[in-house]
Amino acid sequence: MKIQIPYKPRNVQAYIHQELDKHRYSLLCLHRRCGKTTLCLNHLIKAAMTNQNHNPRYAYIAPTYKQAKSIAFDFLKYYTKSIPGTKYNESELRCDFINGARISLLSSENPDSIRGIYLDGCIIDEAAQINPSLIDEVVTPALSDRRGFMVMCGTPKGMNNIFYDYYNKAQADDKWFLYKAKASQTKIVDQEELDAALSVMGKAKYDQEFECSFIGNISGSIFGDIVQEIDDKGQIGSVPYDPAYPVSTAIDLGFNDATSIIFFQKVNHSIHLIDYYENNNQALPHYVQVLKEKPYVYETHYAPHDLDQTEFSTGKTRREVFYQLGIKFRTAPRILLEDGIHAVKMILPRCRIDSDNCKKLLIALRHYHRKYSDKDRTFKSKPVHDFSSHPMDALRCLATGMDETKIYNNKHLQQKAESNYEVL
Repeated sequence: MKIQIPYKPRNVQAYIHQELDKHRYSLLCLHRRCGKTTLCLNHLIKAAMTNQNHNPRYAYIAPTYKQAKSIAFDFLKYYTKSIPGTKYNESELRCDFINGARISLLSSENPDSIRGIYLDGCIIDEAAQINPSLIDEVVTPALSDRRGFMVMCGTPKGMNNIFYDYYNKAQADDKWFLYKAKASQTKIVDQEELDAALSVMGKAKYDQEFECSFIGNISGSIFGDIVQEIDDKGQIGSVPYDPAYPVSTAIDLGFNDATSIIFFQKVNHSIHLIDYYENNNQALPHYVQVLKEKPYVYETHYAPHDLDQTEFSTGKTRREVFYQLGIKFRTAPRILLEDGIHAVKMILPRCRIDSDNCKKLLIALRHYHRKYSDKDRTFKSKPVHDFSSHPMDALRCLATGMDETKIYNNKHLQQKAESNYEVL
């Protein structure tokens, strides 16, 4: 018997449906008003009606019970009303089909309340607001019996959430289907409406909600726009180590503050950031051990100018300690902070970044920002010193160290660096 439901997917939705059928794991980063809830529920309905297993079970999981009830349940009833034998349980927010299949609307507020179920497939909506323990402790085990599918969908909401974590994971793993839809690309929302939203919301919030930007809530981001560009070009994802090329490192040393190490390869004109390590409260031999335990053949180790500072405990410079432990460093030039930031901006378009191994580095890249001064109505020139500072110091060391013979052998620039301005 042929059943027709009142759903005609847009071109974008039709493409997504095709790809969802091919992949067990998917992540959809979609702009507001893209129709993701409608898309997801209809994908579940089709899966439920075509599944040949005994009593198939599917779940649509929202951040809260209220969201599941007020947003999704009316849609579910509307799109299944023409399917004969369909029954609804209002109190449990579920839909039962004549073939024994069931779609339940659940929330992530109390993951323990849905333990023990099995699932043939699930949709996790507004994933940035989902309880992180839900996926690892509940959803993944529930899918294992029948090798069910999982679709995470939502709109970016910063980087401190599970949606951003899985976005990076999906970029690095070709088993995942990753799709990002910006309002400027889909043309689903009229341009007049987008212009009106921009004027009301401001650019930062607009970019987050309609252009799928993970830095939309970070005012004054220094490298965010460039990272977004290289992300859109597919330069962030899986960037494996290539044994045909040597590995170099750029390090920013700290003790109480973090020590950051970037591992990279120069592949023709491209710079591949393949790995990243960060730790604190560790002595120098610890980082030497980290370098030696990696399966890399090294070319050059770059370090900032403070490598020649003397350690009071040993009376030796850090360079001497590293040398005795078998690591020789090349010192990056001592230059103005703004010149170092400019050097990073110059090399970023050439970079490919491994989104899994360099997850912390990517967060720092997107987060590194200047603070806005309400009094002066402008952004301060000095970046905010926080967790992102040390990874960015290492990245500036990489950029300036690589290009020192081309750019920084200028006597005037070196003299400026000796002034009272902040330097690398």
